[in-house]
Amino acid sequence: MSDDVNDRVFVKKGCRHGPDFFRHEAAGLAWLAAAPGGPKVARVVGVDDDEIVLERIPAGRATTRAALRFGRSLAAMHDAGAAAWGAPADGWAGRCFIGNRPQECVPSGSWGEFYAEQRVRPFMRIAVDLGVLGGADLAVVERACDRVASGDLDDPDDVPARIHGDLWTGNVLWTGSGEQARAVLIDPAAHGGHRETDLAMLALFGAPHLADIVSGYDEAHPLREGWRDRIPLHQLHPLATHSAGHGAGYAIALADAARRVLRL
Repeated sequence: MSDDVNDRVFVKKGCRHGPDFFRHEAAGLAWLAAAPGGPKVARVVGVDDDEIVLERIPAGRATTRAALRFGRSLAAMHDAGAAAWGAPADGWAGRCFIGNRPQECVPSGSWGEFYAEQRVRPFMRIAVDLGVLGGADLAVVERACDRVASGDLDDPDDVPARIHGDLWTGNVLWTGSGEQARAVLIDPAAHGGHRETDLAMLALFGAPHLADIVSGYDEAHPLREGWRDRIPLHQLHPLATHSAGHGAGYAIALADAARRVLRL
């Protein structure tokens, strides 16, 4: 896949995954952008089987006020909801992806079952095949997945949120300066998921002004008690994904997160 940039647009083209790849990205961006009061989302200028054309986002810098606004708007996006746990963007019926990797988006009645079986275990198995996860570490991740899949960590008051699904800091661009500074979302793996998942992803790779983002979020939609203790639970997916492609260090972190999940 290659990227082209000019003064007005950013073009990504060429992908081994076929025509669904860029169209999935476009559908996710449109779905997130449709959330009332949500954050700014990169606008799709055009998309076809082999490329996606996006508006270019001028570089800016995160500020405390911009982070607070982003937190509030992220809560609003989540509050827009989804049809079910695991549901893809409205109107999308093709294959789904996270980064350059396929992943399932099959609607489920249980968050825990969806998360364990469609988000963690598939990438865990790739890590096993690559030889970076095994032995006691594999066993503890399996036990954590079993517990999550059982629904033991589900909360009956939780409902599917409209989440970005790959909200690491590199997928949050900051544009403008001063009072005009704001966050812009790119590269989603959008689906119906748990609101704490996006926040845990921001924490995993150190988003700037994270405390202010969380403060703004909690102001708009108070987070459920104990959410900080559940961060390792919601980091199982990104850690499994990275274990499947970025080496044994992430597999070690995955097993550590699994141990913390078993202590919840």
